[in-house]
Amino acid sequence: MAEKKAYVRQIKGITFAGKSDSNHWVTMDGPENFGGSDAGVRPKELILIGLGGCTGSDVVTILQKKKVDISGFEMNLSADVAEEHPQVYTKIHIEYVFYGKGIQEKDVERAIELSMTKYCGVTAMLNKAMPVTHSFRIEEAKQ
Repeated sequence: MAEKKAYVRQIKGITFAGKSDSNHWVTMDGPENFGGSDAGVRPKELILIGLGGCTGSDVVTILQKKKVDISGFEMNLSADVAEEHPQVYTKIHIEYVFYGKGIQEKDVERAIELSMTKYCGVTAMLNKAMPVTHSFRIEEAKQ
């Protein structure tokens, strides 16, 4: 079984920098009223960003293999947060938005399905803790 490692160190207050096996640093921080410098993304936000990056790279790769020509692609991720501590995510929704001409719904549906059920490890982990739902829309490119 492969092992992944991460290293996180305090910069000042609740400002932290971390890196993992890819050796790229990311800064995490909190608001000034909690002892932070407001100089980085919140750690919990990284979970949503990581989910988008994971499933997004799957979907793009699958659509490229199907020779689907997309001129743009974005995702809007939203999470419901528990009111009581620990303020965990209780539900996540991903809206996939595709831009292009002649994009077929069936190709998009299949790419998302494969990512959500087979390839995206972040989705698989989060699904054990909460529902992760999705929707999509295709915006026809004007020419």
